[in-house]
Amino acid sequence: MDRSELETLYRRMLVIRRSEERLQKLFADGEVPGFLHLSIGQEAVPTGVSHHLTDRDTVSSNHRGHGHTLAKGVDLTGFFAEIMGRATGLCKGRGGSMHVADLSKGMLGANGIVGAGIPITTGSALALKMQGGGHVAAVYFGDGALAEGVVHECFNIAALWSLPVLFVCENNGWSEFSPTERQLATRLDRLAAAFSITYRGVDGNRVEEVAETAGALIAGMRETPAPAILECATTRVRGHFEGDRQDYRDAAEIDDLDARDPLRLAADGLIAAGTAEAWFAGTLAEVDAEIEAAVAAARSAPDADPAGMLSDVYTVEA
Repeated sequence: MDRSELETLYRRMLVIRRSEERLQKLFADGEVPGFLHLSIGQEAVPTGVSHHLTDRDTVSSNHRGHGHTLAKGVDLTGFFAEIMGRATGLCKGRGGSMHVADLSKGMLGANGIVGAGIPITTGSALALKMQGGGHVAAVYFGDGALAEGVVHECFNIAALWSLPVLFVCENNGWSEFSPTERQLATRLDRLAAAFSITYRGVDGNRVEEVAETAGALIAGMRETPAPAILECATTRVRGHFEGDRQDYRDAAEIDDLDARDPLRLAADGLIAAGTAEAWFAGTLAEVDAEIEAAVAAARSAPDADPAGMLSDVYTVEA
């Protein structure tokens, strides 16, 4: 990967990081309704995967989905307005943090049910295969979802029907407040082998490693539809939700997280390749200005209108 490409990936990770840090402050100040689950420390995964996706490719997410959404290229102004509950939001302010969607970008949405994005994406992969064109679907889920029955059912049908779906596991070692080994009796590579699905494991905090491996898998899926599993070992810096003090974690584990910071690792690589310090300062200023403009636009927008809460809701009449 050349320096220019790595700079592009670094900037995208910076947008995600600074957006979530801004949301953290807005939430503390009471400007974000509902709950907030931050993905700080995991930015390299969606950045590396979405680097190879187009707007025609689809993605679905989970409760920790801000990074997945921004990496897919949604509008930053609509993103902030949505999470701040404003009528100008991507979902008219009715979805909030855990339900951001933008079909124009192939972002099928996030949701708060563990593992629920996996059948949504598997269905999308079936539609994409039937339409032709070599498009793929990707879904992000945590290691906490691996014991869910629907995950195994989707692995099975995706393998049986050769569906172009990339299952991306962000393995941060925690299922809410429990270590992974206390809630899962096997490993993801073994599950992949059981269902005859291609498996790759990467350091999920090194964006160039995620991008290169995901790129190879996605290119193969475009040529010959088939599922693949990408397991990314990563780190959850914040608690399960904002307000979680993480008393259940070893203090040494949290203190050591900075050394595994994906932005720090990417910056080290860029500096070694010759990127000047001024580039980092200029990029940070640009990103912060874009975010503040989005926050200002959201603050000036009207609140979501409860009178329209049933519009865009689909059902089948009996």
